[in-house]
Amino acid sequence: MVLPHGKRIPAEQRLKTTKAWDFSLHGTNGTAEASSPGAGANTLIMPLFSHCAVCSLSHGADTGITYTPRLMAILIPILQGLRLFDQLPVERLATLASNMNERRLARREVVVKRGENGLGLGFLIEGRLQTVNFTLDGKEVGTDFVSQGDFFGELSVIDGQPAPEYIIAVAPSRVATLDRDLARELMFSTPSGAEAVARRMAERLRRSAGHKALLALPSSFQRVCAQLQMLTGRDATGAIVIVLPPTHQEIAIMVNTSRETVTRTMQFLQLMKVLARDGGRLVITSPSVLQQAADGQVGPRK
Repeated sequence: MVLPHGKRIPAEQRLKTTKAWDFSLHGTNGTAEASSPGAGANTLIMPLFSHCAVCSLSHGADTGITYTPRLMAILIPILQGLRLFDQLPVERLATLASNMNERRLARREVVVKRGENGLGLGFLIEGRLQTVNFTLDGKEVGTDFVSQGDFFGELSVIDGQPAPEYIIAVAPSRVATLDRDLARELMFSTPSGAEAVARRMAERLRRSAGHKALLALPSSFQRVCAQLQMLTGRDATGAIVIVLPPTHQEIAIMVNTSRETVTRTMQFLQLMKVLARDGGRLVITSPSVLQQAADGQVGPRK
């Protein structure tokens, strides 16, 4: 996309979701420069929001961010590893692949902005995403995580309404998007597609119920431990791990506490040998003690 030099757009106007953007802060003058590969000196100047602890954007004073779009064609073997695509014949996958592009996202890059329309259905090829909303006073509230191989944005595809929340990359990620009409056909034209969507929504409702129960726990320490439990899975060896663990701040906004509280909790769990870092993941070395901590049976002395 060639962008005319010096064009200005309103801050609330969405970025094209068919493009991905690299960015770096370069000032506080309320504008950002965006350039397109092959566009020479053509740039787009646009006002953006100020720094946010979660997504690098927020509501208030403007700041400048530089973006560079990058796109790649998506390969059929990649689609075969994603939900909704894993049961489709290669011929159908080839047709869908020709209508999709892969985006590479930097950590904290905004994938979807609340209120956007017509975004289509997103698929997370690699990495981790977090859904985030804001209270009336501007406080960030984490609501869910999107894991590798899963899809997102299905609510807007189904009812045609704007996106209800922000979706932010909390690790370097790769996503693909399918436009709404093709996504609806994929979701509802076969029993297997409809079942996959129903299962995804059931999983999300169950996680939402679990998250509400988590928020009712009496102490921040318990809530952090319970959130860690919700993020665990098993690797190929059977070990209980958290792959691409969120930052302390990203956990904090999920459990309504401070980053410092999460840090103290993690230090306590490491001291108790409940968990340990192993490269880019956390290994839960004592799942039973983590459960006891979430239940309030184990914890730091007051």
